[in-house]
Amino acid sequence: MARRQQGIHKRPNPWLVALGSIAVVVFFGFPYALMFVTSLKTRLEVTEIPPVYFPATPQWSNYISVWSSEVNPASSLLSTVVIASGATLLVLVVATPAAYYVARFRFPGRLSFLLLVLVTQMLQPTVLAVGLYQEFRGWQGYAVWGALILINGAFNLSFAIWIMQAFFASVPKEIEEAALIDGLGRLQTMFRISLPLVWPGIVTAVVFVFVNAWNEYAAALILVQTPDLQPLTVSMPRFLGLYIQDWQYLFAVALIAVVPVIILFGFIEKRLIGGLTAGAGK
Repeated sequence: MARRQQGIHKRPNPWLVALGSIAVVVFFGFPYALMFVTSLKTRLEVTEIPPVYFPATPQWSNYISVWSSEVNPASSLLSTVVIASGATLLVLVVATPAAYYVARFRFPGRLSFLLLVLVTQMLQPTVLAVGLYQEFRGWQGYAVWGALILINGAFNLSFAIWIMQAFFASVPKEIEEAALIDGLGRLQTMFRISLPLVWPGIVTAVVFVFVNAWNEYAAALILVQTPDLQPLTVSMPRFLGLYIQDWQYLFAVALIAVVPVIILFGFIEKRLIGGLTAGAGK
């Protein structure tokens, strides 16, 4: 029995763990490394046959050329940041009290509500393209950003409610009951007692909502016709060129689009991992 227990608690070989980690990093990092190398090539090196894997002289000026071109990514980057941040904030404001209420109260139709929330996750902007266009075609100028914020918020709200209500449900009711006995109201209990205990779940929902809104393409393509207001997902093909294929510029802009998301993950990595692994051990 003792040997069997030792076998259960035996730690994995650290060398195997290290090799596995390196393999995962290489597998997921290779596309980004390829994008970076390609962004430093000249146009001839990109299209040359047989292919040139590394540039003879790194063309760091490609990044300067992108920012100084007529298709400036600054406006598209600003558009993407505003839409993704606005949608994330909207989802956070709406989903937090909804998830708390669903987790703490047993009301008639609760199961049907949760199933309805889950069904809405199956619908995507591409499926509702015609309806979205008819609904928001009158939103012109900067108002179209508001339309995209509402759309992205609506399509990510269900996921946020599902994941956050699971975290709220994991908080013992006795803690909140003690706070209520001490004189705190229901809202004060939620903000001062429950929210600090479910931060990993909130951070996890925020990250997924932000990334989904950052990468959204279909609704933005349909609604935003003004080039200066288009997010990066829509404006990125313009860097490729109409008659001349400037792949190096396209890859440079793609890397620029990835940087804000990497920074976000860097800031909240610990809490995100805590949210994803919550409940994995007792």
